[in-house]
Amino acid sequence: MTVEFTVFKGSENQGIVESTTRRDGPTGNEVLVKITHSGICGTDEHYKHADMVLGHEGVGTVEQIGDRVSQFKVGDVVGWGYTHKTCGECEQCLLGTVSWPSFFIPLFIFVLQAKINIARTESSTGRTTSTRDHLARTPSGTRLSSSKFPMALLPSTRPHSCGGGATVFEVIESYNIRPTQRVGVVGIGGLGHLAIQFLAKMGASVVVFSSTDSKREEAMRLGATEFYATKGVESFDMAKLDHLMVTTSFLPDWKPFLSVMKPKSTIYPLTVDFSDLVIPIMPIVLAGINIQGTVVAARSVHKRMLDFAARNHVTPLIEQFPLTRSGVEEGMTRLREGKMRYRGVLVAA
Repeated sequence: MTVEFTVFKGSENQGIVESTTRRDGPTGNEVLVKITHSGICGTDEHYKHADMVLGHEGVGTVEQIGDRVSQFKVGDVVGWGYTHKTCGECEQCLLGTVSWPSFFIPLFIFVLQAKINIARTESSTGRTTSTRDHLARTPSGTRLSSSKFPMALLPSTRPHSCGGGATVFEVIESYNIRPTQRVGVVGIGGLGHLAIQFLAKMGASVVVFSSTDSKREEAMRLGATEFYATKGVESFDMAKLDHLMVTTSFLPDWKPFLSVMKPKSTIYPLTVDFSDLVIPIMPIVLAGINIQGTVVAARSVHKRMLDFAARNHVTPLIEQFPLTRSGVEEGMTRLREGKMRYRGVLVAA
C-alpha cells in the first residue's frame, strides 16, 4: 500500500516549502508512525536552505508494522530521535555506539556502511517510517497521559528525543558524571535547561553560566546551586569544576572557563558549529584537561534517559506551534532570534 506524506522542507531561497512524498508501506522491521508532535531543533536551522525534510525528533502512534515487528502494535505511542535506520552489522552497531554519526558528512551518513538517517529524507509532518530498533515506547505505554509519567502529557516528551534530553544525558551516562561532583553548564537554552534538571535530580552540584543575570532565577528554580554571568568577565571566583557542558549555540571565550577546571577534568563542547575549535593549549596540557566530543545518545542511553525523566519529573519548558508551514516558519524564526523558551514543539491538528 502506498503512503502519502505531507512534508516541510528547506529550500535555497524560498524559505520553508510544503511538499508531498510517497512510498510503500512498512515491510520487514519497519514501523509506520502517525506524527502528533515534532520538535524544532537548532540542527534544522543549519539545513533550512537544503533540499531535505526538516524535523528529526517526534512522537506519534503506530499506524502500521512490518512482518518482522513484534515489540510494537498498532496504537502504541512511540518516540524517536536522530537515528532511524542502521546496518546492524558494522563494528559500531555491534558495539552499541551506532548513534554516533560521522556528523558533518552531507545527509548525515551514519556508521560505516553509510545508512542514511531517513529522518532527513523520508520523515514528515504527517507520518514517518523507522526501523523497530530505533523507536522507543513512551514509559506510559499506549496512553497519551499518565500519572506516573507527566511528560507523556504530549507534547512535552518530544524535546527529550534529541538535543534537549538525549544529548546531555549521553554525557552523564557515558562519561560517568557522579552525584558528588561539580558540573558547569554554559548556556540556558534547549540543551542547558534540561542538563540543569538532569544533573540536579541525580544530586550533582550544578554551576550555571549565562551571558547576563536575566535567567538567574529560572536557573535556580531548575536546580542550579550557583550562577555566574559571563558578559565582560575575564575570570571567576569559585570552586573548581569536574565537568563543563557547553550548550550554547556558539563557542565561548574559553579562557575564563579553563581557569576553573580541575586537573583531569573534562569539557564537553555540545555546540553544533561549523567553525574551528580554537582553545589555548597550555592550560589543557598543564592541567591534563580533556576535550570530549559527543553528540547523539545511543539507544540504550536514550531509553534510560526517558525512564530517569519519568521517575524524576524532568520536564522540558516548551513553546507550541501548529504543524503547518506558517507554524514551522514562526517557530524557526523564534529559534533563530534566540527567543525560544526553551524548546519548540510543532503540534498536528
